[in-house]
Amino acid sequence: MLMPINIFKLKSPWKPAGDQPKAIEELTDGLKKGLTHQTLLGVTGSGKTFTVANVIERMQMPTLVIAHNKTLAAQLAEEYSEFFPENTVHYFVSYYDFYQPEAYMPVTDTYIEKDASINEEIDRLRHASTQALLTRRDCIIVASVSCIYGLGSPAEYLRENLLLKIGDETTRRDLMRRLVSIHFTRTNADLTPGSFRAVGNSVEVMPVAERISYRIAFSEGRISAITLIDPISGVIAKEAEDVFLFPAKHFITADEDRKRAIKAIKKELAARLAHLEKEGNLLAAERLKRRTNYDLAMIKEVGYCTGIENYSRHLSGRAEGEAPDTLLSYFPRKEDGSPDFLTIIDESHVTVPQIGGMYAGDRSRKQTLIEHGFRLPSALDNRPLRFSEFEKRVGQRIYTSATPAAFELDASAPPAGRIVEQVVRPTGLIDPDVSVRPVVANDSYDGQIQDFIREAMREIQEGRRAIATTLTKKMAEDLSAYLKEKSVKAEYLHSDIKTIERIKILTDFRKGEFDCLVGVNLLREGLDLPEVGFIGILDADKEGFLRSETSLIQIIGRAARNVNGRVILYADTITGSMKRALGETARRREIQMAYNKTHGITPKTIEKRIHDITEQMESVHDKAVAEELKTDTAIFKGDIEKLIKFKQNQMNEAVKKLEFETAAILRDEIKALLKGRG
Repeated sequence: MLMPINIFKLKSPWKPAGDQPKAIEELTDGLKKGLTHQTLLGVTGSGKTFTVANVIERMQMPTLVIAHNKTLAAQLAEEYSEFFPENTVHYFVSYYDFYQPEAYMPVTDTYIEKDASINEEIDRLRHASTQALLTRRDCIIVASVSCIYGLGSPAEYLRENLLLKIGDETTRRDLMRRLVSIHFTRTNADLTPGSFRAVGNSVEVMPVAERISYRIAFSEGRISAITLIDPISGVIAKEAEDVFLFPAKHFITADEDRKRAIKAIKKELAARLAHLEKEGNLLAAERLKRRTNYDLAMIKEVGYCTGIENYSRHLSGRAEGEAPDTLLSYFPRKEDGSPDFLTIIDESHVTVPQIGGMYAGDRSRKQTLIEHGFRLPSALDNRPLRFSEFEKRVGQRIYTSATPAAFELDASAPPAGRIVEQVVRPTGLIDPDVSVRPVVANDSYDGQIQDFIREAMREIQEGRRAIATTLTKKMAEDLSAYLKEKSVKAEYLHSDIKTIERIKILTDFRKGEFDCLVGVNLLREGLDLPEVGFIGILDADKEGFLRSETSLIQIIGRAARNVNGRVILYADTITGSMKRALGETARRREIQMAYNKTHGITPKTIEKRIHDITEQMESVHDKAVAEELKTDTAIFKGDIEKLIKFKQNQMNEAVKKLEFETAAILRDEIKALLKGRG
């Protein structure tokens, strides 16, 4: 069912340098030799994404990139989009802005109904991902761990599409019925993805994965014209010969399969009710009977119900315990059924444990719901994949991390696998100099805080920035306040700070609005701050997650963007984690310095443009128009509808460019305008 092969073409102003050429050759060779597991052990700032992009171009395989959170996934999607502008790069993450799963707490007899806020733009991008996988091979899908959760059957999704061509025999009424059958929604208002409306003797429809509408005109029982229309301006974009419409929901079931599923659900319900009544649990039996019968009525009448994914086993005809369809099911397979795509697991030391831990937590919650009559036992089969199932559904994979964990290293051990080091950076920058100083004050030393302040001031006087990492949020806030008392311009950063404010803090830090950033787990921010010349790791000898070998190496790497980068570990004892982190950093420095000496390379600090949110907002639409809006808001006075449409257009453009923070700001502005409109 795939279209003719499109070729991956990497576009970049840079050529592979440092350890990148060697890494590209070794990884490509490993893939060609059929190695299932390879690890790219690339130091921070060594260009692992660029290396992988080169491997993708060489292998010409559809690729799944898995990241451990939405923010990192968005950054990767943007990078791959820049590397492959002529190919298709899509973003597939959970579409919930807010998600409270259905749950029951027996101790307090508290039932929590599922509550979720779906982000329509991300849902649209999810559909764009699955549709691209079913229609072309030059696909890179950047996904979060949500890619291992249940999704509708790709066979049904593909089978139920509508291909409409000029000259097809059909009527306006028949088309509207067909659209409803694949879960499009009829509306009389503005079109949104997955909706349609009747206009005269034509139907206007907006595909679920697009932000363009199609006007399908009829004459004498045939389609007479298909026109693409800009939904914001209403301007006709162009004429088309055909339009390909996929279902508006991933969970789609043909009439015959739906009838079979209803019978199976009724059969399971009868058996479960008999079991509950035999146990004397009449309340659970009554609850289950009422709820399931309501869902069955909805499925029968409209083909869908809230929580229909809980019946996915019956709808798809799977056996009890069989793994569900997921995004992985949409990727191409060879004739023998084996995966025909490449998998990249980014920051694998975090992502792999996430993939492995999803199944158990999901099952525990659903088991409680089943025991108390809120769900049928088959709801257990609406679940994320077990790790063993995940491994069977992906083929050759490359783990990328500066600090791979034992799993990746063991799986990639020769001869069955391969570990590829990328220690030398294209910039020639070496890992920072690392030293250890005491925490506690003594006769000749005034303690870690005073020493940090002294060292930070030294950096600030040289025009560089400083970072301090603490163990708790309270410590970060207190240290920030203390630094301000000592005339050090400082701000704190931790998980309680909202995304938009966090981005503003980081932007101001890079601009020099303040000089010292204090945080807890700054790794998760995906920091890339070349202005930072000094990092102080406070209480480095407190063994634990924040002071493990992996965390220490990752934090030390944050100072590797600046040629003057250095790190001080404040500790009264040398822990095992510290010893290993110091040893690995020293090993890497030795390799890097030897390479630079051999090749006559003089390291230079990375120069990275500072992206300001206001600049991003201007970039999502025509700058002249945006400037005009700023200077002459009178243009929109008295025409709130026009202003709302303008903002919607800006928001859609931001999402298209994967600038989700900008889109979030615009979304909030639109909400305020709608509220003000009344």
